Amino acid sequence: MRARTAPAAAPEVLAVRPDSPHVGLAGVATMLGSGLANQTGAAIGSLAFPVLGPVGVVAVRQYVAAVVLLAVGRPRLRAFTWRQWWPVMLLAVVFGTMNLSLYTAIDRIGLGLAVTLEFLGPLAIALAGSRRRVDALYSLLAAAGVVVLMRPQPSADYVGMALGLLAAACWASYILLNRTVGQRVPGAQGSGAAAALSALLFLPVGVVLAVRQPPTAGAVACAVAAGILSSAVPYLADVFTLRHVPARAFGLFMSVNPVLAALVGLVGLGQGLGWVEWGGIGAIVAANALALRHRASDDGIG
Repeated sequence: MRARTAPAAAPEVLAVRPDSPHVGLAGVATMLGSGLANQTGAAIGSLAFPVLGPVGVVAVRQYVAAVVLLAVGRPRLRAFTWRQWWPVMLLAVVFGTMNLSLYTAIDRIGLGLAVTLEFLGPLAIALAGSRRRVDALYSLLAAAGVVVLMRPQPSADYVGMALGLLAAACWASYILLNRTVGQRVPGAQGSGAAAALSALLFLPVGVVLAVRQPPTAGAVACAVAAGILSSAVPYLADVFTLRHVPARAFGLFMSVNPVLAALVGLVGLGQGLGWVEWGGIGAIVAANALALRHRASDDGIG
């Protein structure tokens, strides 16, 4: 998962006029690169599981995210009020729990299935409170995909699936908390402070790992690469795309991430999926994309 902040608060990365004919191609290329970097980072991070475990990899990733977001947000912590601090602290806990549950799910059920289940979080937010019949159909489509992916099998790992659903719940909470933090804390200061707190929560994990079983240089490199590719690169890419690409197009492309995750898992990790699993992933991706498209249309976006 990647760290998200309000796009208006982020610095300009690439000056491209919104009406430029090259914006579309540049935007698509940036979103594709961001998605591939995010999923490739998760795949590389999983290579360190035998040495660091999912907890250790997430700890290193949180450290990297903290460095990036602190540098960008530059939070003035002493100026924060309690009304600003409590959503920031909740965001820090959710941020860490989200990544820990996702990476543990990846370790148990594979990259493609874990990321697909996690994407139920933003889908739930997109459909929440809607009374339209078409959204009910999207919900049924997504539910069908979940049933397919979680159907009883001798080899089914229900703990891993439950962790994927926990990651989805955390992502939904992350979206809601980010809205609150964005309203109460100026710029990207809230996200920077939350990332720093989350890194502090994982600091004991790093100390214990270093003392009990000193990690290999290769494992640390994989974990750092996961932090850079899955946190720093997507964040900087989002700064560009959210400024120069319509929000509807951005949301629709984000929906393709489970497919990218499944492909990266197949090519990079040898985690093959059957046609039934691909069908379940396709159902959830379609429900997510259609719901985001109609929500953006209703809001007059894009």
